[in-house]
Amino acid sequence: MPKLTKALIAAIEKPESGTKTRWDTVVPGLGVRTSSGGTKTFILKYRTRDEGLVRWFTIARVGDITLDEARDEATKHRGDIAKGGDPAGERSAARKAKTVGELCDDYVRDCETRPRPLRPNTIASHKSNIENHIRPAIGKRSAKAITADDIDRLQKAIAAGKTAIRKPGRGGQASGGEGAAARCIAVLGAIMEYGRRMKVLDMSPVGDVRKLPPKSKDRFLSSDEIQRFGAAMRDAAADGESPSGIAAARFLILSGFRRNEALTLEPEFIDRSGQCARLPITKTGRQVRPLGKAALDALRIAPATRDWCFPAERGDGHFVGLPKILKQLFARAEITHASAHDLRRTFATVAVELGFSELVIAALLGHKTAGVTARYARTPDKALLLAADAISGRIGALLNSAPVAEIIPIRA
Repeated sequence: MPKLTKALIAAIEKPESGTKTRWDTVVPGLGVRTSSGGTKTFILKYRTRDEGLVRWFTIARVGDITLDEARDEATKHRGDIAKGGDPAGERSAARKAKTVGELCDDYVRDCETRPRPLRPNTIASHKSNIENHIRPAIGKRSAKAITADDIDRLQKAIAAGKTAIRKPGRGGQASGGEGAAARCIAVLGAIMEYGRRMKVLDMSPVGDVRKLPPKSKDRFLSSDEIQRFGAAMRDAAADGESPSGIAAARFLILSGFRRNEALTLEPEFIDRSGQCARLPITKTGRQVRPLGKAALDALRIAPATRDWCFPAERGDGHFVGLPKILKQLFARAEITHASAHDLRRTFATVAVELGFSELVIAALLGHKTAGVTARYARTPDKALLLAADAISGRIGALLNSAPVAEIIPIRA
């Protein structure tokens, strides 16, 4: 049988059915397989070293590479096969390997069904990062093929806003940014670590990625800004703006609650006689959170329903439009670069200014601090109630007062 040449390959006629193969005499196992449709493909037939299995490995279509290139590829693979390699088996395994998207789905199911499931809000946040950034960028790729360089490129793309997408319905646009990039890479790290534990991956590549440095988190409202914020809420209420949104904003700054802790409050959680909120689940577990009288007053004037302290304006759920309402309120008050969490930070800052200790502030904010959560697990003591009263009272006085005018003496 003559060796394969370009002319000989071109002269091969297609079979009426099935395939036929013309073998090369230069590189053992190399051949050209021709289908009944006329497609010609370079293949390599070999036997595995350890198990003696016969394999057929597709190299490339004729025309995509030359005959000399096909011989070079076949020779390289034969060398790997002699050392125990199995290129056809490895390719088949790669095709069956989980994609990043499939691994993400497995991880979310684990978060929902593990002995101690993650909180629904945390799972929703993870899903948001997956659907907005991870799946569109690398979801179809094999999880094993992802490298630290791939993740670094993803982090830079999110930080630059290149992964921004328009989401249907409510919720607006996922715009990216450095904060979104940091959160997304943290979620991806948890997904890859889950894959390592489940033996899907040999190692997690996220550990080799240089994370973006965290931004400083020291924004809080000054006394003057709190006064303007209070005036903005009064003006918005007079203009008929969202009662639930305004009430939720007032409660946040008076209580120090996290945004979702406040928005998901149910009337039955509020113990007015004990002056506290009994939260069945928070970021750090079940808690009893002290409430100052000003915070309780804010709840009292909120348009509560049987199910929610801050009900949605449409439907039966709780209020969800807080970011939009806060943006409008901050704009009215001429307050820039502020967010819902800055209201919580303002509560803590006022507590520091009033001289309360870190342990007391940690208990009021619901931080997970050794000894604090256990000590105040059932009923907050008088020290905490006095602190909550003092802090919310100070903030409430600022919210309800008019800005102090600057007095300029007039020359006689």
